[in-house]
Amino acid sequence: MPNVRQSTYRLAALAVAALCCTAGVPRQEPPPQMSTVGGELLGRTGVQVAPQAGSPALPAGLTGQSWLVADAGSGEVLASNNPHWRLPPASTLKMLFAETVLPRLDRNAVHRVTNAELLGSGHGSSLVGIKEDLDYRVDDLWRGVFLSSGNDAVRVLAHMNGGIEVTVSQMQARAEALQALDTHVVTPDGYDEDGQLSSAYDLTLFARAGLRNPDFRAYCSTRDAQFPGAVDKATGQRGSFGIANTDRLLGKYPGLYGVKNGYTTNAGATFTGVAERDGRTLLVTVMHPTSLPRVYEETAALLDWGFAAAGKVTPVGQLVGGDAPAPVRSGVDGTGAAGQDGQPPQAAPVARAAAGDGGEAVGWTAAALVAVAAAAGAGWYRHRVLRARRRRPVA
Repeated sequence: MPNVRQSTYRLAALAVAALCCTAGVPRQEPPPQMSTVGGELLGRTGVQVAPQAGSPALPAGLTGQSWLVADAGSGEVLASNNPHWRLPPASTLKMLFAETVLPRLDRNAVHRVTNAELLGSGHGSSLVGIKEDLDYRVDDLWRGVFLSSGNDAVRVLAHMNGGIEVTVSQMQARAEALQALDTHVVTPDGYDEDGQLSSAYDLTLFARAGLRNPDFRAYCSTRDAQFPGAVDKATGQRGSFGIANTDRLLGKYPGLYGVKNGYTTNAGATFTGVAERDGRTLLVTVMHPTSLPRVYEETAALLDWGFAAAGKVTPVGQLVGGDAPAPVRSGVDGTGAAGQDGQPPQAAPVARAAAGDGGEAVGWTAAALVAVAAAAGAGWYRHRVLRARRRRPVA
């Protein structure tokens, strides 16, 4: 399938998902008792912030049921809202998968995928498009995880790591080692399952720990790449197709270079982002706002607030353990070209363009979404929407 057509389908899928979830998941009340890991204030319900003189006000109209703003270097939590509320994480749980499994597999290893390894992905799962009986480099599979949020790539890597059950057990142990005690892992990809839970606090811990790994930083900051395709029967040559990072802030929000987004109809939208400005690196996690676009809008607003408020608020808590992520290396264009030739991939440079530069606005309007969906073709739209109503997609 031509890359242009794939890109059109991808944009239409995002459009349909955004339109279908504008009502958001059912609003709930946070539990009266939550964990106090990282500080007593983090276990309280509602917004926690301790402004000093000259501190800006928090953004108005935040709808995330749980969120957290933290300094990635010091680990200080600048503000939070129900950060230990245990909620379905969707594909943001892939940060824990990557943090756990990345060090265990040689990225230059080549693996022939079997049909059994592709079985078991939930209905409506996001897939990068792996085919059985073909060889894939581990390096490419990780791009499928980070850019396309491919559950098929997760399952193949998990099988290479000893199997699904082994990987889930390792992920749970790793979460506990990081003191991410709100997290219960059922699947390695974040797909909706009973009891699969995490929190804004824990997801931020996973991001902070993962960003210490240069490969993790490189993959989550890659905007687009070529992924191995099928073998042409006529020529015997293997083709490739383009994949693009589904993180809508990457390349749009100044200084943002990852980390991971997610969406299911059960979890709603989830997102953890990391951005650097003037030598300071902030992490923001937002869970379960009222719509998919709002998870990006509210992350951007909280990042803006965090950079303006740093040094002007008293921390309300602390990210336990871990060191500051290493600085982003410069000199790479962020297109995914780095690392394609067997050399270690490199992280994208810090973006300096104004938010929204480059074509796509950070917050999509309903009209723009409808236009994109219409451009993909009415037949495709009807087919996918009917399936989407019966399935739970994982971003």
